[in-house]
Amino acid sequence: MAKLNPLKHPLLKYFISVLLVSLSHILGIYTNSNNSTSPPLQEQKQPLNCHKLNFSLSVLDFETHHTLPLPQEPLKNLQFFNFCPPNFTNYCPCHDPSRETDFTAESFFSRERHCPEPYEKLQCLVPRPAAYKRPFSWPKSRDYAWFKNLPFKKLGEVKKTQNWVRLEGDLLVFPGGGTSFRKGVKVYVDEIKRFVPLRSGSIRTVLDVGCGVASFGAHLMDYNILTMSLAPSDKHEAQVQLALERGVPAMLDGLYLMEIDRVLRPGGYWIFSGPPINWKATYKGSEVRAQELEQEQARLEDLAVRLCWKKVAEKGAIAVWRKPNNHIHCIIKSRIWKSARFCINSDPDAGWNKKMEPCITPLLNVTDIHDISGGSLEKWPKRLNIAPPRTKIEGISGAAFEEDNQLWKRRVRYYGIILKSLTKGRYRNIMDMNAGIGGFAAALIQYPVWVMNVLPYDAKQNNLSIVYDRGLIGTYMNWCEAFSTYPRTYDLIHAHGVFSMYMDKCSIPDILLEMHRILRPEGAVIIRDHVDTIVAVKGIAEKMRWNGRVLHSENGAFHPEKILLIDTSD
Repeated sequence: MAKLNPLKHPLLKYFISVLLVSLSHILGIYTNSNNSTSPPLQEQKQPLNCHKLNFSLSVLDFETHHTLPLPQEPLKNLQFFNFCPPNFTNYCPCHDPSRETDFTAESFFSRERHCPEPYEKLQCLVPRPAAYKRPFSWPKSRDYAWFKNLPFKKLGEVKKTQNWVRLEGDLLVFPGGGTSFRKGVKVYVDEIKRFVPLRSGSIRTVLDVGCGVASFGAHLMDYNILTMSLAPSDKHEAQVQLALERGVPAMLDGLYLMEIDRVLRPGGYWIFSGPPINWKATYKGSEVRAQELEQEQARLEDLAVRLCWKKVAEKGAIAVWRKPNNHIHCIIKSRIWKSARFCINSDPDAGWNKKMEPCITPLLNVTDIHDISGGSLEKWPKRLNIAPPRTKIEGISGAAFEEDNQLWKRRVRYYGIILKSLTKGRYRNIMDMNAGIGGFAAALIQYPVWVMNVLPYDAKQNNLSIVYDRGLIGTYMNWCEAFSTYPRTYDLIHAHGVFSMYMDKCSIPDILLEMHRILRPEGAVIIRDHVDTIVAVKGIAEKMRWNGRVLHSENGAFHPEKILLIDTSD
């Protein structure tokens, strides 16, 4: 009988197959661990029933060695986006003066936000001005800007007597003057301090309507107060652009008194300066004009009373009112005499493409006239990291709030590793395109930056109120449209899940072209999304001449969320 060949035994074949598969698996793990070095900011949980091994390392290497190998399209085959004509250097799509004649001038409707239709959108890159220079770093930027970056002479000439801005050689100088404070912003703020507790920590966010070049907001930063400065897009050219170049938060917009009441928190202050306040002392002219100013101030005083505001003080050209802590007294008063009606069936937090109503936005009910509607807030800076009362209304537990805080602290530490200039003072104006409850901004509070927290209007949760309760600033936005700002106004843009959110609503190029428009030259972009989305975004970004790196997130190599890092200073 012939002997069987042991190598042909079925069990031996099975054993060899298992051995080869095991060796391949071990080799794969070893290769991945060497090719995907993630910094030690891991969010991965330790597997159950596993022992954690402790290794003693004398030197830890925190450099980034974890760029993902992706298929590259040859650059010669890329169809690059063209640059727009030079006259589009300061193009604001939703505030384009050339389109104002398409809308009625009644109630200044033509100057409101009017975005181009999808078929009207430009598919080109907004160019920078000739001889553009990197803006000054904060805090020097508060006082100086390069004229070549903002070549506007008209504002300095028109407002020469009010000392808004001066041209000195190749520099724009901001001496701190303004329409309502010709003696300088410091004198103006010193007057306000007599009636409003600016240093108490109870006032953290301020809305400056009609901000000029935002000298008021710039000066309030000395009091640890963050100001959202608003100005219309009108004949006083580029006020908001000048403010942002200085490193001060600003937007194009417009408001009136009942809308101010809606956004003013319980117990908040409204300061009004300039005509018609104290018109008797400051007015010089005909008697007819004096009567008009007298009637205008009377109407203003009457409306403030009907809003249940209490006048705190009036001195010189400054008047101060305070909104009540609750509406108990206001409701009782409205039954006795004619007053502005309360809004019915309206969401007080709805602020995107919503027509303003001539009514008082009701405050949350309280049981005692001394109670603060919605609950009291901690003083700054404590309020930043303590869940405000409104989180309970939105269904966010204290544990979830703290978890979000810690999550973004880990992520921001990781960002500091992959983008080292983040911690070195290069960036001042930062935008978070999908801010959630403001965790990213809160984690950056240690750096000399400010963050525009943007809440997509169609996000699952409306948390803008929580952002403001934490002492931060923000706004609503539809990212299928253009943001209300000038080109080159943000140093760093953070986009977490934005492209996945808008995948079925508008195109990736539309959003990327808007990001390119508002990003400063030598700025940076951090896009955080699913790996499939990241790959698609990277391909289009390259057509905009942006060279991005796809990196693992702090979650490690096996997590589907990745980061596209674009640093235009490279």
